[in-house]
Formats: sequence, structure tokens, C-alpha cells
Amino acid sequence: SFLFCAQAAEPPKTPEKQESEFYVLKYSYVPDILEKRGPHREEHLAAARKWGQDGKLIVAGALQEPVDEALFVWRGATLEEIKAFVAADPYVINGLVADSVVRPLGAVVPP
Repeated sequence: SFLFCAQAAEPPKTPEKQESEFYVLKYSYVPDILEKRGPHREEHLAAARKWGQDGKLIVAGALQEPVDEALFVWRGATLEEIKAFVAADPYVINGLVADSVVRPLGAVVPP
């Protein structure tokens, strides 16, 4: 199986497989994320926007009803770059992400 998982306290595991063009990063949030994210939200969004401006993060956002997970779709990013994003994310650093998983996406309808 090809994935890496990260809990907030542990660095993500890196799969032993070739790089993919597309990856999906999924965050599982702690309960009450909407109430807890305030002090860290702008820095979190700024980091995501930077990767978006660089063209490697093509869409990202929280799943709704309920807001308990978020998805990030990457194109042309390496696993090391995604790991670095996760490690530096204020949501991860401050314990708002209970778990994260990255998996390659076999895109049949690319953007």
C-alpha cells in the first residue's frame, strides 16, 4: 500500500515508491476545529496560498457538514515538499490536526 500518515506528534512516514504527478493530502481535525483554529488560521491559509501561487497546490479546503476533515490536491509536488508543508503547518504544530494521510491520485480527468 502506498501512503504516508502523520499524527501531529510524529513525522509522516514516506512510502517507498516512485513519485506521482498528483497527490491528495487529507487532514482529520480535532473536535471543535472551528472554535480552535482562530489564532492559527491566517498563517495556515498564507502557507497554503503560497503553495497555490507556486502552482503546486491546485485546490484545498475543509470538508463541510461537518467540518472535520480537509483535503489538499497537489500537482507536481514531491512527497518531501508535502511533508515539509505538513511539518510547518500551524494547524499541525498547534495540535489541531489529529491525523494526516497523503496518497497518490490516479487522475483520469486532470485539471
